[in-house]
Amino acid sequence: MSEEIRIRGARQHNLKGIDVAIPRRSVTVITGPSGSGKSSLAFDTVYAEGQRRYMESLSTYAKQFLERMAKPAVDWIEGVSPSVAIDQKNAVKTSRSTVGTVTEVYDYLRLLWARVGQTFCPDCDVRVAPDTVQSAAARVMEWAPGTQIFVTFPFVLSSEITHTVAVTNIQAQGYLRVIADGEEVYLPDLEASGHPETPADKEAEGRDLGSREAQDLTATRELLVVVDRISLDPEDRERLVDALAAALAEGGGHADVLRMERTSDGGSRIVERRPFTEAFRCRQCGRDFPEPRPSFFSFNSPAGACPKCTGFGATLEYDEELIVPDPGLSLADGAVDPFAKPRYRRERVAVRELAESRGIGLHTPWRELPAPVRGELLHGSPSFTGAIPFLKSKERKRYKQYIRVFLRQYQRPRRCDLCDGKRLREEALNVRVGGLDIAEASLLQVSRLRAWLDELGLGAFKRKMVASVLNELQDRLRFLDTVGLGYLTLDRRARSLSGGEMQRIRLASCLGSHLVDTLYVLDEPTIGLHARDVDRLVDVLWQLRQRGNTVLVVEHEPRVMERADHIVEMGPGAGQQGGEVVFEGSWEGLKGADTVTGRALRERPVLSTDGRGRIEPGSGSWLHLRGASLHNIEELDVDVPLGGLTVVTGVSGSGKSTLVHDILYRALESELHGRSTAKEHLGELAGSYERLEGTEALDGVVLVDQSPIGRTPRSNPLTYIGGFGEVRRIFAEQPLAKSQGYGPGHFSFNRPGGRCEVCKGAGEELVEMVFLADVSVPCDACGGLRYRPEVLEVECRGLDIHQVLELTVDQAIRFFLREDRLGKKLWQLQRVGLGYLRLGQPATTLSGGEAQRLKIARELARRRRAGRRLYILDEPTVGLGLSEIAMLRRVLEELVTDGHSVLLVEHNLDLVAAADWIIDLGPEAAEQGGRVVAAGPPDTIERAPGSHTGAYLGRHLGSGKAARAADG
Repeated sequence: MSEEIRIRGARQHNLKGIDVAIPRRSVTVITGPSGSGKSSLAFDTVYAEGQRRYMESLSTYAKQFLERMAKPAVDWIEGVSPSVAIDQKNAVKTSRSTVGTVTEVYDYLRLLWARVGQTFCPDCDVRVAPDTVQSAAARVMEWAPGTQIFVTFPFVLSSEITHTVAVTNIQAQGYLRVIADGEEVYLPDLEASGHPETPADKEAEGRDLGSREAQDLTATRELLVVVDRISLDPEDRERLVDALAAALAEGGGHADVLRMERTSDGGSRIVERRPFTEAFRCRQCGRDFPEPRPSFFSFNSPAGACPKCTGFGATLEYDEELIVPDPGLSLADGAVDPFAKPRYRRERVAVRELAESRGIGLHTPWRELPAPVRGELLHGSPSFTGAIPFLKSKERKRYKQYIRVFLRQYQRPRRCDLCDGKRLREEALNVRVGGLDIAEASLLQVSRLRAWLDELGLGAFKRKMVASVLNELQDRLRFLDTVGLGYLTLDRRARSLSGGEMQRIRLASCLGSHLVDTLYVLDEPTIGLHARDVDRLVDVLWQLRQRGNTVLVVEHEPRVMERADHIVEMGPGAGQQGGEVVFEGSWEGLKGADTVTGRALRERPVLSTDGRGRIEPGSGSWLHLRGASLHNIEELDVDVPLGGLTVVTGVSGSGKSTLVHDILYRALESELHGRSTAKEHLGELAGSYERLEGTEALDGVVLVDQSPIGRTPRSNPLTYIGGFGEVRRIFAEQPLAKSQGYGPGHFSFNRPGGRCEVCKGAGEELVEMVFLADVSVPCDACGGLRYRPEVLEVECRGLDIHQVLELTVDQAIRFFLREDRLGKKLWQLQRVGLGYLRLGQPATTLSGGEAQRLKIARELARRRRAGRRLYILDEPTVGLGLSEIAMLRRVLEELVTDGHSVLLVEHNLDLVAAADWIIDLGPEAAEQGGRVVAAGPPDTIERAPGSHTGAYLGRHLGSGKAARAADG
């Protein structure tokens, strides 16, 4: 195979027929401004061709879809290996998926617990273990030498078995003695029908004088069959082992050893009894336990899931605060929200009749109603169905989606009181390894779990038995630690991970797969990483390279580019101004190149921190959050200044998102708007705080995160900013549209009329591949155009509606030059660096950073609204090139200038250096984090002891000053 991946005539999206050579078995970085064609080259051309060629090797069933899969627009490509794409998206939506299940580490833990786990009785707190022949023999040999013992096994009795059948069955197996209700019986005695032998006869034959006489064994409550009678002696151990083996085999895994002694009448009596069983049974209380197996420890399997919460760790319960959201409302105004819905008129009539019978007014506020009446309205009575019983009665129709949505708005997750949030049934939690049950082990950080496994005390035999499992566990945990995720716990819900964290989890999984000669395509893997953790990630990329793989990275981080084998810069601009290769070569060559990235590297935009003076402690308005607690944050006090640009930073896993998103944002919503809009998911804890002061200085709070703006191809930038209505109005005003009677709705692909009804306006169809990921292919009916042919005949200045949606924002601004309302909306997109986006680009293809900047643009269009707001942004520099950080800073400064406040969670040192105030969390991740290490302006943080951010910021500012000094 060629030593290079050669690409000729690539024309995908905005690529302009470029030719590129990417060295194999090396690390290549593709960089350049946003929208310059980096992803089009890396993902839509190189990876797409690698995926297509892989599918050519599959079955005929899979190949039938190849003709419908869009082939990359390229003349030819050679040297492409099987490809793996690792992007920023976190597609996990269910609370059942955790870090442990996604990485498969939990699957190996289940194997470990099933093989070497020790079951403990929760009532007696003693170990429950099945007996073996050797362990049973060892316990019996503890008795003194010469002790008379009977080795027995239980015989199952039944009212339908006559004594003759029982005797016959036992003797047929070669046994002559039994213990019936504690008395010894010699079976041949029972054969003499009505002729019991005399004591003289027994004595003559040397048999026990005290043995039980003939009787009907069906009246016996317990019958033990004697396998052997032994007088204990060390030399008889082998005989004892044989007897125990036979007893366990004949008794279905159960045996009893009886210590006997002679009685005064010459008989025998039981002095001590030791039961043995191959089942899991507590010796003290006799409670049975199931045998551990891997599915037993899965919360996604009925065999292991808690029966009450079904493996979620929490249950949904009806909350009175949600049922009566506003206690100031009266019954007439709809205080009981479920009854206020239009379809439940009969329930409102029942409420009115109840009020009349209790002598209360319908216009009395809820909070002033007598407590008994409020209780009856909520919980019901024999004559009235309360709100909660009413809601529960609707649960029988949960198969209807609208019913599920209706009920969910009145429910709140509560920690399951049966499993205490551990998601497993009690029997699984009774099994321990190293003193921990599997749920407790899942709560350990990845780094601590590695150390715990190293110190795990297993015997030589058990360690050898699970050696492969332990090796796989250590490998996967080490890879997670190496990519900077050592602070995560296996119990962490996968849906709560950021796109960057999920990408690094996939990267760790790739390391664990040990693939060779594979092409890995990554999309900005440094997202969400503190400067301290970037070097560790680069080491991971080099590990992939050393195994003979080719690594292709779309990246802006200078330290990744510095260690790359090869660099390709796309440009020179975005959209139609991009799509060209403006540089190919080494790091040293890039620093001297006359390109956007080259100039940005030589002129790092480091801002002076002297004399900023906007924020001083004790002056202006501040938010004072007290007693914040969630995850690794415990009773934290933090002060956030208003009226400026504040950045919360810290190492990965230090608690930044927990503090800003999960506690502060929800607290502000509750304080300012009466309730939080954040949906509480099953099993996920909600943050708490003692008090929040200073909210009177704000009129609202806006969260601008990286969550998708839409989950279907019908959502796009134009619909999100509210400009699609203007475009549809313009087309509806065209002469041909008027003559055909087309209104604005005919130009919408979200409603019937003008859209293609085969794909419902999506332009593509989802093909279920059964054994592979589903594939999206262009719609056969409309060819991906989304509209009916007659609608596409309507044109505006030579372009139909589909062609307009294919315009970039920059092109659309020029095309709609006279449309002021539409132009203002599009201009906001251009200002945040999204001028390269196509108007109709599906939201599913947008990166997290692009989605966030779309939200910023929409807020910029609304910022003239009255009132002061706090804007909370989550790493807004995602996807931005070095030259574009200054553009973003100017946009944020405009919000501050308009009287608003901006709070960022950010790692980019250029933006951190431009902040008015910095809150640095740490000092480390997880349990070693969650504290404010330093707070103040950048020049103060730079000198703060113990601050990782301060140390890197000091170097950053120093390098910038040195660069400016060198420039003269």
